[in-house]
Amino acid sequence: MADTESLRHIAHSRAPFSTWLGVVLLFALFGVIVLAIIGPMPRGSDYEETRARKRMENLKTAREDAEKSLNTYAWVDKNKGVVRIPISRAMELTVADLAQKKPVAAGPIATPPPAQASPAGAASPAASPPPAASKPGAAQAAGSASPPSQTATSPSTKAPASPAAAAKSPPPAATSASPATSP
Repeated sequence: MADTESLRHIAHSRAPFSTWLGVVLLFALFGVIVLAIIGPMPRGSDYEETRARKRMENLKTAREDAEKSLNTYAWVDKNKGVVRIPISRAMELTVADLAQKKPVAAGPIATPPPAQASPAGAASPAASPPPAASKPGAAQAAGSASPPSQTATSPSTKAPASPAAAAKSPPPAATSASPATSP
């Protein structure tokens, strides 16, 4: 029994003062080593200056690339025959091209007639005409050789062949319940 009592005494005894002193000195030594390594390092002003210089260099190269692409001739795709021309020359060519074309008079704006009430009291979505595929003026201005397709809402109503003729002729009267479409 003496053995178990001595084991309890050893297990519950406090650590000697020298052990505590050794642990504190180890932490102090670790702190001194960390300060010796980190102390002489620069604090960060150099880091920000380096980043600022890199940003300025990146901005300078981006501006040089943009200036080069805007003001020089180069091949974009040699196989397809696509080239890049300076923007000032492109503007001159565009102005010359637009000066050769005659302006086209706009056609009248068609307002839909008032909708007639259906037996259910609301207009059915099937009665509305489908939207036009393209505007005739836009197709002719783009340089298409063929005239755009024209649809009529009824056999007696026919759309004029050109926007100028549409401006001279009166708008067609709607003979059916569906609204008339204009070119």
